[in-house]
Amino acid sequence: MLIIDDDADIVALLSRYFGANGYRVLGASSAARARALVASETVELILLDLGLPDEDGLSLLRHLQTEWRGPVIVISGRGEAVERVVGLELGADDYVTKPFDLRELLARTRSVLRRSTAQAPAIEASAGLIFDGFRLDLGARRLTDAAGVEVALTTGEFELLKALLEKPRQVLSRDELMTRMHGRQAGPFDRSIDVSIGRLRRKIEHDPAEPRLIRSVRGAGYLFAAEVRNA
Repeated sequence: MLIIDDDADIVALLSRYFGANGYRVLGASSAARARALVASETVELILLDLGLPDEDGLSLLRHLQTEWRGPVIVISGRGEAVERVVGLELGADDYVTKPFDLRELLARTRSVLRRSTAQAPAIEASAGLIFDGFRLDLGARRLTDAAGVEVALTTGEFELLKALLEKPRQVLSRDELMTRMHGRQAGPFDRSIDVSIGRLRRKIEHDPAEPRLIRSVRGAGYLFAAEVRNA
């Protein structure tokens, strides 16, 4: 685990707490140091503060989504809805505002790690699911298009797509999808599912503005409209 925060006291606090709970913890107080550690060390998960001295945390998050494969939980004092939405748009797997409860942060970390490292369960002895020319490899957690080109997915996007593909042509509520992605139900003002759906549409829809695969069902949730078959 890598903790990126310009506040040395927070890095020390989280290092002690997660270390006591069995995690190997690295710390970085700047984006430059974080980039160096990601390039040289094995990092399974990142806790990222947005207020860094040498680079905006959202810019670093954008870099991590293109150069590093792994879950990111944003921990930030920026609690405004627009900041949460932007962080989720850029691929964060969860967003926790300061001040946070250590036990809740640990629970969310464990939930994100379970989703990112768990072996995909067998679905009718299938290694993957095929839809509209795409193939979702459940073992490798990898999506490829009709030409065999990989479509990069975050941990949350993979879980969301998998949940939709497992129940095609059925309406799934936001709470059900939130539980699959984050291990918790959506709050009354939680837009993270809608943000993730929008991000996923941009990756698999021919025209994200007029989606034909992932359809919204007003007041109910979302429905995957295409045929899905086992690979």
